[in-house]
Amino acid sequence: MERCLKILALDVGNTSTAACLWKDGRISNAIHCDGSFAETSKRILALLDKATSKKNKEPVTFAYSSVVPKMDSKWKSFALRGKLPFHQISYADFTRANISNITFDYPKPETIGQDRLADAAAAVERYGAPVIVMDFGTALSAAAITKDFVWRGGVIAPGFPLMRDYLFERTAKLPRLEIGRGQTPKIGRSTIEAMRFGALVGYRGMVREITTQLRKNFNQDFKLVATGGYAKWALKSSGLDFIIDPNLTLFGVGLIAAKARQKDI
Repeated sequence: MERCLKILALDVGNTSTAACLWKDGRISNAIHCDGSFAETSKRILALLDKATSKKNKEPVTFAYSSVVPKMDSKWKSFALRGKLPFHQISYADFTRANISNITFDYPKPETIGQDRLADAAAAVERYGAPVIVMDFGTALSAAAITKDFVWRGGVIAPGFPLMRDYLFERTAKLPRLEIGRGQTPKIGRSTIEAMRFGALVGYRGMVREITTQLRKNFNQDFKLVATGGYAKWALKSSGLDFIIDPNLTLFGVGLIAAKARQKDI
């Protein structure tokens, strides 16, 4: 029987950092931080304290995923100071351990982003295959895993923050749109409403076309799973049949690290 590992899972994104405790296929105490490394590390230390209380002496592994390479050394040092085994997830974990039965039909699988690997592993583990998993973050990323559990490839497109910032930076009069809240107007009757309509309706159209085309290309009825900070807002009342799983990436980080670490025990 496999030994259960307690894991501090961390996912570093372009605009925020998320963390949770992971054990035996369950996550707890999930947090999302938008501050500096100093502020975020304090919150992570508090989370770590919960995992290593006097009543709880189990060792903790630091499982790490990042799309911001310049942060890697800081978090490695954080783990070293806390005497935590540090495991940065990668494609190599899939070659060493049976992670959600996923194999890859992809020319250079070692180039796949850590967050995308985590999303795919978690989506298959929780919802099965075939599945399309989309992450609504700074960029919109998607991966398609077919019914034979093979990663076929994916899609990367601009996310809401990139679209908003580009409009603001490249035009003289358009304001920086606040995103993540608000309803879709019937039509824009002000500059802000026009931008909000374009962002929400246009973005949903892109998501709908991506999923429609992938289903057509592979002739499979993919389940649709969404995660990321903008997923709930973007998909609300869209009519798209997505399962929204806010902590999917964190679950995947913990899952991959746990499976890979079992090989070292």
